[in-house]
Amino acid sequence: MASPYGSNVSLSNQKHPTNERQENRKSQPSEEEAFYSTCRAAYLTVFKSSLDNITSREQLCLVLQLAGRNPTNKILTKYWTARTKELHFDDFCTIMKREKPAAKTELLKAFKKIDPDNKGHISHDDLSRILTGNGEKMSQEEVRAVLRLADINSNGRLEYNKFCNKFFEICDQCTKMAADRMDSDSKAKRQQFGSQIQKSPERSASPSAKQSPRNSRLSEGDTTPRKAESKSSRPSSARSYKASVSTMFTMAAVNGKNSKLAEPNNLQGWNFTNSKGCFFLEENGDVISHRYKMQIPQKTNVFLKIKPYNLSKVEGKLSSWMSVDTALFILKESDGRADPQLVSFTESRYKETFTWKGELGPGVYHMIPFTTGCRLRKKRKQTTKDAQLVYRDRNEDLVLTPEFKSVLSDMFDIIDLDGNGYLSLEEYNFFELRTSGEKCDEDAWEVCKENFETSKNELTKQGFLELNLMEANDREGDPSDLWVTLQSMGYNKALELTEACPFLIEAYAEKCKPKLQALSLESSTKQLQKVVCRSVILKGDPKSAEGYEDVAFYTYMNDTRISSVIENKSNSKVVVQVNNEQSKNCISSRGLNVFAVEVPPKATMVSQHVMPMNERQECTYHCVQSIVS
Repeated sequence: MASPYGSNVSLSNQKHPTNERQENRKSQPSEEEAFYSTCRAAYLTVFKSSLDNITSREQLCLVLQLAGRNPTNKILTKYWTARTKELHFDDFCTIMKREKPAAKTELLKAFKKIDPDNKGHISHDDLSRILTGNGEKMSQEEVRAVLRLADINSNGRLEYNKFCNKFFEICDQCTKMAADRMDSDSKAKRQQFGSQIQKSPERSASPSAKQSPRNSRLSEGDTTPRKAESKSSRPSSARSYKASVSTMFTMAAVNGKNSKLAEPNNLQGWNFTNSKGCFFLEENGDVISHRYKMQIPQKTNVFLKIKPYNLSKVEGKLSSWMSVDTALFILKESDGRADPQLVSFTESRYKETFTWKGELGPGVYHMIPFTTGCRLRKKRKQTTKDAQLVYRDRNEDLVLTPEFKSVLSDMFDIIDLDGNGYLSLEEYNFFELRTSGEKCDEDAWEVCKENFETSKNELTKQGFLELNLMEANDREGDPSDLWVTLQSMGYNKALELTEACPFLIEAYAEKCKPKLQALSLESSTKQLQKVVCRSVILKGDPKSAEGYEDVAFYTYMNDTRISSVIENKSNSKVVVQVNNEQSKNCISSRGLNVFAVEVPPKATMVSQHVMPMNERQECTYHCVQSIVS
């Protein structure tokens, strides 16, 4: 936010763009993750789905080039023979592992063989004769294309150092183009295998575990001919489904006329506390939210609620995000265990409210909010003119527009977690972490209190508006930083809240006063996915495919959602095709009717969450999960 003293003092450093904040928060991907990310990006640039097959030599060449390779005719012929009809994504990954990208030192070494005097250049005549007469012959048109590159040719000579630099620059551009395209395509990103992986610690594979015979001949660098491979040089892959499991559920249409919220009879006499929070949708499709700690001093009956928080000021009109599903997972801290253990989660529902009732013993409980992502998802970017945030009045003073003031007022209500009408330093810091990635320290908070309206050491709504106006003044009317704030909080260019969902948690305890505190604002992907998997396995219906008893498919259904989990107990990865094409009135968290899920060995992962597209109509879930490889 802006400082009261112009640009010299600030409550935090200037805003960072959203993507930069995300990169700072996330650890660098492993070498294997980076490799598969490159493969997927290249593949999904050419094909709509990772389940589509390469059906021509030209497609194989193109997808390899987009992945930073420069396949020769010899390499293409090695993998695309006269008998080859198609290659799968797994085949492509295997080829990528075997065919390493060219090294600059090797390319320079080849050039220096035809430049014994080490002059650093080769005449066009010599180059043309070599390229069209030796090894993999190039056509005259291909040679002319090389010679037309002005920045590497001069005076009838090719400067091969510059050519090498240009060659690798183009290779990098190809891979970057593919990665950028996938980043901008939300459907493509949802096809990234392993995005919801949860390793099973109790079944973790031994480091010395032997590789499965089924996959051993696909291992990296293993090009030793086998009898089974003598007929074809293409890698092995699943050429047909190994086994399938079909699951079908019907979810009745929602009719709230005769239903009512199932509350304890004497709830009005119970001790009560509450807190607001928010789900924020990240650029990569991840959801982050506030996480909480609840302290219960003695054994007591507890009643919990979570629901989207309505900001509409119009009577009878609800905010657009009120249809977003919410849930709350309850975990108990246990001595001697690294991770809190799942106790339960909200299952009962009345309209937009989800509840849980049960008995809790004394102790500290972690509360993790959850949404499936079926309804809180990236919207297609529309070309909308930026809304005006500030203007200059007759005295040339900057003024917030009424529309922007209204949005800031709503934003204040979202970050005022305890709902007392003021922002404490802790509440304000959640806002700062979200919008700038940094916290405001005590000294900067004192400066804020001295220059903006506060009450009892907390910032008022008027003070919050003044703070944002000061930020605009700090930039002489440039709204760039204000837009960073708005977009970080989930607003679009039309000042609509489209990529966030505020929520409200209420906690009741019969015999004691519960204490609910927001701990952090972060992605709960790893721990949350573990908890979701655990809940589905505990309460879901298990199935296994014939001949593949070490792969279990669990499906759980409540009044709102259907969740599917795949548990792979084997020592080999499993690729599963998920097909929802026979489902009716359903929307999947994956955003696709057909997609692939790759489950590593000894791992459990969420396959998908499914909800009714229209809750007032019956929903038929018919999912076929087929083991591909």
